[in-house]
Amino acid sequence: MFEITREVSFSYGHRLLGHEGKCARLHGHNGRLRVALAAERLGPTGMVVDFGAVKGIVRDWLAETLDHRLVLRERDPAVAALRAIGEPIYVVDFDPTAENLARHIYEGLLRLGLPVVAVSLDETEECAATYRPG
Repeated sequence: MFEITREVSFSYGHRLLGHEGKCARLHGHNGRLRVALAAERLGPTGMVVDFGAVKGIVRDWLAETLDHRLVLRERDPAVAALRAIGEPIYVVDFDPTAENLARHIYEGLLRLGLPVVAVSLDETEECAATYRPG
């Protein structure tokens, strides 16, 4: 099995409804994403997937979804107010924790055809979450 990892940074904001700590307030992160891809055999160019192609696909997906947006759960009362003023937000049906965002990113990149095996999201320099199926 061959495995590669590509890192991509992006910025996002969120809050966790019902959380008892400071994450209950709207706040932002400069996140670092690590996407691991794997293949049993290398392609004709001797690669799992070209690193540049991975970077482009991941950056494009992030630009359309999470990058420089508030990620809010659909029941968050801020959703209506932010939509009313035209603020770009990304609404999800789950609590936007680092763990859930890692899974969401994994599923989004898998739908694009990347042979993703794991996604890690560093929410800060000291805190990270990884999603790997199974």
